[in-house]
Amino acid sequence: MDFIDSIIEFLSTLSTENILAYMDQAKVGDLIHNPYFLGVMGVLAVVSLIMKWRVLLVANLGLVGFAWLLSYTLERGTSLDGGLTNDTLLLFIGVGVVIIGSIIYFLFISSD
Repeated sequence: MDFIDSIIEFLSTLSTENILAYMDQAKVGDLIHNPYFLGVMGVLAVVSLIMKWRVLLVANLGLVGFAWLLSYTLERGTSLDGGLTNDTLLLFIGVGVVIIGSIIYFLFISSD
């Protein structure tokens, strides 16, 4: 039963508040503006494009895209105090759909 209790305790730490606090503490926004991180990811993307490693390319672009999207969204905020619409939230949803759609396209639909 100790194993199950430890799993339940671990899963309880994965609440939305804890994840947002961790991402704010980890400074995802600083990572996406770090030139070394962007340089490494750019070189990795070019190498995976030349070598035709689609899975690595998609993982790389998806990671950088979501890191930028989270950074942008956390900087602007997504509160719905003024009404039911928020431009930042709509941008988050739209860009998220584009990123997920491109991941699905490159992994499952594109043949070459």
